[in-house]
Amino acid sequence: MDQTLQPSPPALWTAPNLDGEPLSGPWQLLLLGDGSPTRHLQLLTGHAVEVEVAAMAADQQLSAAPQEVQELQAPLLRRQVWLICGGETMAWAESWWNQSQADQNLKERHQPIWRSLTSNRSELFREVDGLAVVQAPWLQERFQRPGPFWSRHYRFFRQGATLTVIREVFSPALEGLLGPACSAINNEFLLNVCGDAAKAA
Repeated sequence: MDQTLQPSPPALWTAPNLDGEPLSGPWQLLLLGDGSPTRHLQLLTGHAVEVEVAAMAADQQLSAAPQEVQELQAPLLRRQVWLICGGETMAWAESWWNQSQADQNLKERHQPIWRSLTSNRSELFREVDGLAVVQAPWLQERFQRPGPFWSRHYRFFRQGATLTVIREVFSPALEGLLGPACSAINNEFLLNVCGDAAKAA
């Protein structure tokens, strides 16, 4: 397994709040809901989610990490994966962990995080902390679609303490199943806000 972590994709736009603007209803459910994204992807595509681990390594470069990562106790480990349904890559995700918590909770490292964390029926609480539009050439290459891409990050809590922080980026291929992420007017607004970087190949 390649242990070289990709830099987090830069955000071109972040939501001033989490009220769902300018997302369409189905995309609000996907990005702002507290359900399992791997379960949603499986239901939408009719295919089990395969996890391709791209990298998993110690992480000391936290400049692009969500601020909530500071709630985790060092030393930290970062895991990056591709989520694949029926041979098509539907999402990319990265997660930050305390090293000992990762060793305890990620024993099956090619298994979706939600399945790992709930295998012993432990109670978990998910809180969405941020919504963004991101862009990166390596995402475009893997998704085989131009960006920008919708992203979110959230925390899992166990017994009131932050267990992990997760960032997910979703492929535009999901628009074939959910419809457009936002209206043409809102999409044009976002492209203008994001500037030339949003239109870069």
